[in-house]
Amino acid sequence: MEPNIVSVLPFIFLLLSIAVMPFIAPKFWHENYHFVSLGLGFVTAVYYLLITKGWDLLHSVEEYVMFISLLTALYIVSGGIYIEIKGLGTPLRNTFILALGGVLANIIGTTGASMLLIRPFIKSNKLRITNFHIVFFIFIVSNVGGALTPIGDPPLFLGFLKGVPFFWIMDKVFFKWLTALVILLVIFYIADYINFKKAPPEIEEREKKAKEKLTVKGYHNFIFLAVIIASVFITEPLFLREGIMLLTAFLSYKFTKKEIHKQNHFNFHPIKEVAWLFIGIFVTMTPALELLRLHSTDLGITSPTQYYWFTGGLSGFLDNAPTYLTFLTAAMGIYGLDINSAQNVLQFIASHEKHVVAISISAVFFGAMTYIGNGPNFMVKSIADNQNVETPSFFEYMYKYSLPILLPLYAFIWWLFIL
Repeated sequence: MEPNIVSVLPFIFLLLSIAVMPFIAPKFWHENYHFVSLGLGFVTAVYYLLITKGWDLLHSVEEYVMFISLLTALYIVSGGIYIEIKGLGTPLRNTFILALGGVLANIIGTTGASMLLIRPFIKSNKLRITNFHIVFFIFIVSNVGGALTPIGDPPLFLGFLKGVPFFWIMDKVFFKWLTALVILLVIFYIADYINFKKAPPEIEEREKKAKEKLTVKGYHNFIFLAVIIASVFITEPLFLREGIMLLTAFLSYKFTKKEIHKQNHFNFHPIKEVAWLFIGIFVTMTPALELLRLHSTDLGITSPTQYYWFTGGLSGFLDNAPTYLTFLTAAMGIYGLDINSAQNVLQFIASHEKHVVAISISAVFFGAMTYIGNGPNFMVKSIADNQNVETPSFFEYMYKYSLPILLPLYAFIWWLFIL
């Protein structure tokens, strides 16, 4: 049975709460955000269990378990690796760190790379860190950087689980990824260079006195990261992969010295915030995604250009992972193909390569448009907030950074590669 349009209201209310409540009622939101998320999710869950017998809801919960297990494991294991960079935090060095993060995102995921580098990035710039440092870190390391492999970002991970070959996406999007990454790095370097020149001379003198030094602790956690990455290739039985990931995270936490966690200011608040908010998001957006899937043909979405902009436009607000899956399902459905058939997925890739590429890169890239577009975004913001680094509000993030910077860039990518 098709969900009623009214069933989308809990999702809309949750999005508005995430955007507005930290601004108008910060104390209430900080203490009760998990109740708001669970309460709205409960309303949608009851609706589905009574009206649609719960099948679509079960799929959403299954995808949430996959999503949060990978994020949790990467967060905990990366939190056990301490990296300290001493010396002068120059624009060139900052740009190199972001470039490194953009590459690492494809090897240990956007979550792993973000959690590994955000703390040393903040410490390296502690004397002059500003909003744009955190924002560009989210743009590059937490989103755009992870477009090359299924490990890189949750949407591509879900595509891999459905049958998209592991290295297929890298072959098809490499130059699109490189173009977006280089442009963002150039913009960041220019902005950081201006910021660096405006800094008081005493800041530069203090940083120069600190000798260049790189310190890394918790090497054993690189082995745990390798285990998590290897477990990605396990597909059966259901949730074995997630069990291995969470067990690995538990062992990492137990075998990591408390001193390292203390130096990293490690705590579970960022991942708890993501877990609570995204269970509500995954459940409440179920009717929205179902309505999109059922009526995508009515909207006339057929060309790669349309899939690029629709997938991207909604990925920033509906979370990019299930949005990717919804539009890939809809695109295949037009040709009578089933996304749950690996053979059908391969057939669709062979005959409609440009559609899959458009959906893939837009889901990953546009995840940076808001804090809720991709899980690591919230984690980075939470870590920065906990270390007393000023971060933009939900709307400020959009009107000051993502809309004026990312939208023209993504339009250029579309014009150059998709049109």
